[in-house]
Amino acid sequence: MENSQKFNNNYIVFASILALGFVIGAMIMSGTWKKVASSNVNIAVTGSASKQIKSDLGIWEGSFSNDAPTLQEAYAKLKETNTKVKTYLVTFGFPEDKIVFSSINTNTQYEGKKSNPYDIYGGGMNNQSGKITGYSLSQGVSIESPDVDKINLLSRTVTELINQGITINSQSPKFMYTKLGDLKIEMIGLASQDAKTRAEQIAKATGNSVGDVRSSKTGVMQVNAKNSTEVSDYGMNDMSSLEKTITAVVNVSFSIN
Repeated sequence: MENSQKFNNNYIVFASILALGFVIGAMIMSGTWKKVASSNVNIAVTGSASKQIKSDLGIWEGSFSNDAPTLQEAYAKLKETNTKVKTYLVTFGFPEDKIVFSSINTNTQYEGKKSNPYDIYGGGMNNQSGKITGYSLSQGVSIESPDVDKINLLSRTVTELINQGITINSQSPKFMYTKLGDLKIEMIGLASQDAKTRAEQIAKATGNSVGDVRSSKTGVMQVNAKNSTEVSDYGMNDMSSLEKTITAVVNVSFSIN
């Protein structure tokens, strides 16, 4: 009887230890599977960053022309106009060595038209009669300057030269930001930090934390006129405005702990 009681006691102890082992093993396996499952869960977010910038290089281009019955007279007039334009630009505040004149373009002017029997619209294969009535000479002028405000003002006031009898055409100025390469690196960093912040907020709301970066993809840069919301799959690069907004976008995938 005593041996039987002792056997029962040992059996109970053994069974308890075995049951406890199963419980502990189940807990370990559960934790392990939970950890494995968690490690396979990713969270994908999009981060963005924008910054206001001002152009640091302006380009203005214009052209002027003169007509005369002879080529010599037309050239003399154009040379005089060239001097007046240069004087105006220097007086405006631009160094003479920054004023660039293009080569002269010559256009011969002819008298009248003659019909062309092969032209069903009644025009002419040769629109000129063959008699030269004069010459028109034109020349382009351009300025590049870091003084973007002065370039902007010039583009709107250079037509004052018309009062001096000068036929001048002023094109819309171009404005660029020359440090864009360095700024892009900064913007990608800011957009990546924004992505991490977004991921952390989502993970916290679900009782988790953000782990390592699983993947990252940088989107195209958008350089727009200030307050513009225009975007392009190939990226925007506005050159018409002094004030611009640069926007960077990154897509990042994080693991969840």
